[in-house]
Amino acid sequence: MGHHYKGPTRGFAAASSASPAIPFIHHLASSVAFKDLFREGMTLVEEAASYLDGPGREESRALPRPSALAYSTESMRLTTRLMQVASWLLLQRAVNEGELTAREARAERVRVKLSREEYGCRPELFEQLPSALRSLSERSMRIQERVMHLDQSLIVAHSREPIKARSEVASQVERLRAAFSQ
Repeated sequence: MGHHYKGPTRGFAAASSASPAIPFIHHLASSVAFKDLFREGMTLVEEAASYLDGPGREESRALPRPSALAYSTESMRLTTRLMQVASWLLLQRAVNEGELTAREARAERVRVKLSREEYGCRPELFEQLPSALRSLSERSMRIQERVMHLDQSLIVAHSREPIKARSEVASQVERLRAAFSQ
């Protein structure tokens, strides 16, 4: 029998801290993980542009008509996906470098339309596309998922009211006041 984690024995709100905790997500843009994500995303943008402007053009010409149409659709989806990701990454980096405040970034965020860009064709057609395009598309989908997850985490973190630390004694005193004020 394995040991099962049962979570903390007391809640975070019971901590005796005078100030509310700041979620880690607020430090996202200055983290090493973000810098790695940024580098990975921008490298992928460069790789895709280089491929689509060079070898990809040649490969698409050699495809039969249905595959060529699928190639065209997938390359447009890939480009859209990566531009969304790059815009979001650049916005977060601007916050990190002090070019924008978090509030300004949230206002600008509405211009960055992060949406799930699925593959542009059926799976059997996708498998007929050049391997380089398939690889770029798959990698872009993974990075898009990561960015969307972080974006949602930021939205949730900014929409929450700060949690006020309360002790058990303060909670009991509040209950007593409520009971005797009726």
